[in-house]
Amino acid sequence: MSRTMREPRPVARRPFVRTPLAVLAALLCQTTWAQSATDDEASPRLKSASQLQEKISPLSRPERPTFVTGDQITGQNELQTVVEGNGELRRADTVIRADRLEYFQPTDTAKARGNVFINRAGNTYSGNELELKVDAFEGFFTQPHYEFLSTKAYGDAARIDFVGENNMVVRNGTYSTCRPTGGPDWMPAWLLRADAVKLDQENSIGVAQNGVLEFYGKPVLSASSLSFPLSDARKSGWLPPSVGVSSRDGFEYTQPYYWNIAPNRDATFYPTVLSKRGLDLAGDFRYLENNYRGQMWGNYMLSDKLRNSSRWGYAVNHNGAIDTGFSSIGSLGVGLNLNRVSDNNYWRDFNRSIPTLTQRLLPTDVNITWGRDEYFAQLRRLKWQTLQDVTSPITPPYDRAPQLLGRYTRNNLSGFDVVLEADHTQFQADPVLTKQPNAQRRYAQAVVSRPWLTPGWFITPKLQLYRSDYSFSAPLTNGMNQASLSVPTVSLDGGLFFERDASYFGRAYRQTLEPRAMYVNTPYRNQSAIPVYDTALNDFNFATIYTENAFGGRDRISDANRLTLGVTSRLLAPETGGEIARFGIAQRLLFRDQLVTMPGGTPVTNRASDLLLGAAVNWTPSWMMDTTVSVNPETKVTNTSSISARFSPSNYRVINAAYRFQRDNSEQIDIGWQWPLNDLWGDKGVDKGPGRGLGPGRWYGVGRLNYDMMNKRMVDAIVGFEYDADCWIGRVVLDRLNTTLVTANTRILFQIEFVGFSRIGASPLQTLRQSIPRYQYLREQVTAPSRFSNYD
Repeated sequence: MSRTMREPRPVARRPFVRTPLAVLAALLCQTTWAQSATDDEASPRLKSASQLQEKISPLSRPERPTFVTGDQITGQNELQTVVEGNGELRRADTVIRADRLEYFQPTDTAKARGNVFINRAGNTYSGNELELKVDAFEGFFTQPHYEFLSTKAYGDAARIDFVGENNMVVRNGTYSTCRPTGGPDWMPAWLLRADAVKLDQENSIGVAQNGVLEFYGKPVLSASSLSFPLSDARKSGWLPPSVGVSSRDGFEYTQPYYWNIAPNRDATFYPTVLSKRGLDLAGDFRYLENNYRGQMWGNYMLSDKLRNSSRWGYAVNHNGAIDTGFSSIGSLGVGLNLNRVSDNNYWRDFNRSIPTLTQRLLPTDVNITWGRDEYFAQLRRLKWQTLQDVTSPITPPYDRAPQLLGRYTRNNLSGFDVVLEADHTQFQADPVLTKQPNAQRRYAQAVVSRPWLTPGWFITPKLQLYRSDYSFSAPLTNGMNQASLSVPTVSLDGGLFFERDASYFGRAYRQTLEPRAMYVNTPYRNQSAIPVYDTALNDFNFATIYTENAFGGRDRISDANRLTLGVTSRLLAPETGGEIARFGIAQRLLFRDQLVTMPGGTPVTNRASDLLLGAAVNWTPSWMMDTTVSVNPETKVTNTSSISARFSPSNYRVINAAYRFQRDNSEQIDIGWQWPLNDLWGDKGVDKGPGRGLGPGRWYGVGRLNYDMMNKRMVDAIVGFEYDADCWIGRVVLDRLNTTLVTANTRILFQIEFVGFSRIGASPLQTLRQSIPRYQYLREQVTAPSRFSNYD
């Protein structure tokens, strides 16, 4: 029998909030815990300001039917319904089943006895006795067993009190993500016990009282009162501490605190105790608005025992637009990239803290930009801090104090493309270190080209006119205080495109043949007396061989009367157009010597450059190979070579290898990997997809090695293991980073991750993700589970 009833009145309902008791990430301290948006391992990034400001307004809940079924139904219409045997009440995303079920329509109250089961939007509860106001979701459940959909966590409790749709209290409860695999006396690998847990889903906050975390039956952490997040939403509070050991710092303990200032602003503080050095205070602040965003970071150590002095560093990064209120003015932008530290040894002693790519060259870069239609202008101030090392000194780069750049770009002006550019830069550095005077440089350049583009061919004639003037702070060796340079360049670039259907090794392809030729003529101008401020010789590769100037920068314009010839062939997938393989060859032919060189360089007298060979093969998604080689055509000697390969047959299986060689300069081998060690004894596991691992009881080897073959030494090394026990993951990683040719800092990073709960220890995850291309977290929620995945 079944009966359909209408609710007595519509009830306002707030949007559904997940119930993740699972994120009791707080047990690492006896106070408040937080989910940090700055943690790359688990937290979401700050959303855009427009998204953060969006609010989903509560909607009035329309009248929806309530369905009641069972073996025997009695009652009074619009008052009471009693179901005996296999009773079921269903409304929207709530299902209640029991041996006996009573429903009182005026108060919207359900009472259930015997084998009671609730499915609330995928979260399930089962137990002995239930009394619940269905729509308001207020009541209690005695002796329940619960399971949460989003975290796959479960537990038992003496009683759960439902205090509204978004609040509940779990009394004398347990919590774990470990699933039974043994007999009746089986206990999970880890288990949380608490006298009471209050869950406020609307604010995504939970509070546990008298909580104890047990690992294989042994208590490892306890707290009298703790707060924790219930979802990915950020909240203020203490984060799990990080504990580590290194040869330089000794025992290291960091206790972060996260401050959720606003939906688009937050801060994290990182007080760290180093047993060999002292107390380091660090923190960062982030902000995100509609028109600008940025981050500030800094640290201060009052007395560093390692150097017997105070140490500090800071970094500021800001980028945004300036709203003038007048669209006719154009767009204004401002950028800041500030980096400064206390001393020359900072990069060595705080090498993991400096948020820059070049640890010994720290830029302070301030720029203001303006743009409107075809016009662009920039005012820039760049100053470098160079961290010197007596064993490996660096010639400091020049500050730009300041630089003013203007550019006009117009495409398809009666078929022509026009670029006009002018620049004024004040170069400034210590003449004692640079061994040349400072200077003001002004240059102007005009580029006019007329491209013809068709599906089968292209041709682009181009004319460039370049003029520069220098004013030096001191006379040059020839006594000159000023210098100038005027150079025209004419070039003609063209190519053809052929394609055909082909078949190799039983597979169909679309094959292309793309010959290309580029002629460049630039007259010789003697530039040997002009110092170099921002210029270097370009690397010889496929990205630079088809360029007019052999130098990068504005202090050298190479003379040229040369022809560059090359051909590329590609194999494309006919269905998708994806590139399966690419093969290329190119060479420069000189009709006269190239006399313009860098200081100390020699003219190029060979009529034929090195032969440049390149190949990239991605025959299957599992394999990738890319190589570039330059060979002297006369001596048949390889001058440079770069070979890289990747094998990644499935998730969590990747091996990267690279070999880089420059004759008389460097030779290195770089290998990185993540691989399940169970493969060695034939246990392949089950690929559950990204973020879910390959199954329980699995070991993974991870690491990266960079070896200098010329000097016969290990440059950097990261070697470790991960063990996936399904509901917990253990990680141990050895991280060795060279700070000089003879010294290195070694760290041991050990971590236990209680899946769906928290991580304890010094995290190696960020190091592994940054060091190993295509490294994958064993646990990472790629998509939130739908309630329909546990639909009743």
